[in-house]
Amino acid sequence: MTKVTVGLGTCGISAGGDLVYKEIEKEIQQQKLNVKLSETGCIGMCYEEVLVEIIENGNSFLYKKVIPDKVKRIIDEHIVKNKPVEEWIVKDTFKSKSDEPYFNKQKRIVLKKCGVIDPNSIDEYIAHDGYKAIQKVLNEYSPEEVIDEITKSGLRGRGGAGFLTGVKWKFAHQAVGDTKYIICNADEGDPGAFMDRSVLEGDPHAVLEGMMIAAYAIGAEEAFIYVRAEYPKAIERLRTALKQCSEKGFLGKNIFGSKINFNIKIKEGAGAFVCGEETALIASIEGRRGIPRIRPPFPAQKGLWEKPTNINNVETFANIPWIILNGAQEYASIGTEKSKGTKVFALAGKIKKSGLVEVPMGITINEIIFDIGGGIVNDRQFKAVQMGGPSGGCIPASMGDLKIDYDEINKTGAIMGSGGLIVLDDTTCMVEVAKFFLTFTQKESCGKCTFCRIGTKRMLEILERITEGEGKEEDLEILEDLAYKVRDSSLCGLGQTAPNPVLTTLHYFRDEYIAHIKDKKCPALSCPLLIDYSIDPEKCTGCTLCAVKCPADAISGNKKEPHTINPDACIKCGLCFDVCNFDAVVRT
Repeated sequence: MTKVTVGLGTCGISAGGDLVYKEIEKEIQQQKLNVKLSETGCIGMCYEEVLVEIIENGNSFLYKKVIPDKVKRIIDEHIVKNKPVEEWIVKDTFKSKSDEPYFNKQKRIVLKKCGVIDPNSIDEYIAHDGYKAIQKVLNEYSPEEVIDEITKSGLRGRGGAGFLTGVKWKFAHQAVGDTKYIICNADEGDPGAFMDRSVLEGDPHAVLEGMMIAAYAIGAEEAFIYVRAEYPKAIERLRTALKQCSEKGFLGKNIFGSKINFNIKIKEGAGAFVCGEETALIASIEGRRGIPRIRPPFPAQKGLWEKPTNINNVETFANIPWIILNGAQEYASIGTEKSKGTKVFALAGKIKKSGLVEVPMGITINEIIFDIGGGIVNDRQFKAVQMGGPSGGCIPASMGDLKIDYDEINKTGAIMGSGGLIVLDDTTCMVEVAKFFLTFTQKESCGKCTFCRIGTKRMLEILERITEGEGKEEDLEILEDLAYKVRDSSLCGLGQTAPNPVLTTLHYFRDEYIAHIKDKKCPALSCPLLIDYSIDPEKCTGCTLCAVKCPADAISGNKKEPHTINPDACIKCGLCFDVCNFDAVVRT
């Protein structure tokens, strides 16, 4: 039977995937075709959504940018007449049409089944070796042997800190307590990050299986998935997966016919960024305000309801089944000496192929951006990458050959983080970038620590002055001093890392700060109040369009004659630059 799948991750749905699915369903019914229609998650090619795959006789054809109006032709020509519509195919089995560079340098472990299986079907997950790892563990491994295997693999927590997963499990295993808990941290709050969401939407059972293995290893019988309420599709598919597991006896009492009991519940977070910090997350699950507490004791000793608790994020748990089935040595053979395996990144910003990629550790930043991501939009100059979200930092293009490795990234002043990678080009103001992320962390601060609550506010005020042309030279010294004090005096990771965007931009792009302060100019022509507008008389045709659109009546001139801008009246809104059809308006 011919199979048609439609990419219905959040990216696919936002591009119109639901409408495409309904149109395909209608055509299949009207033409009475022997076709199985199903949905799948995101395969990573968000830049080509909506994606529709046709599988027949073992061959696959992936159609890109499908809209409802294209459906009838695809059905009529490909399925009915067996003539694929070549110009709409982005990838096929025969490689006659293929986005090979996008996939060639990837190594898919976490994303292996995303965009391949129907996330609503436990049977499809099982058909792709699903739940074999937990059964292998229950039948062949002691809890200590499981922990040893994960430790040998070198898997480090993918939530940001990069702590060795096996060592973390060992602490929880050895902790004394009659009750223990597993928590999956799916509170993905970084701007530009959507790795965990895509995994939960595309392969929820892999996360559940990883949690089962962790529970067996530490001796837990109950678990929580703390997921953002802003992820409705992920929550919907998690609920479906949990229900299916319970019906098959994979959750509840005596799972898989063993003597082990295990249950998983979903806790929806209310969108507080600070709840990504594990002690704040625990407080939220308990029904208290989500604010961090002092550590030690660490959650492994005293966590949820003061019981030993192990917390890992979505990507960490999704790696576990693969490691158990393929062996620690196989996983450890991928990556660098201290950073094993793969890392999932969300590519966003000024990059041609935005989406989700999974790459082996040790790959360079340039390889991700140019070989996989296709380079910079409009072929502009690559300027920097912002890694690690608001907690991360900006790495300049001059360091593009830097390898993706926890320790190497940390040396730059940035962090790996959970995997957000925002690409910046030469139109980006680095002072503005620092201000943007500091605005976010300042608003998201729980307010418990004085330096985080007030220090970030003072830092933000300095950045606002600089971008408005009111900065002073001594501001840079004050800004840097405040950044270090906030970093060193805050209780949790939010405050400790909030200064990273400021410190890295000060370090690598200090000349931009100086230009804002001394010259009252924004080199990237991004800060509105630091841009001057004029009209080139050689190019101006006197069409009057700029004068008509100017809200401040700052432009004057006769029709069919060059116009001029009164700098004292100009409010620097930029409308004249946007509407001019002759490139006569000049920004400096």
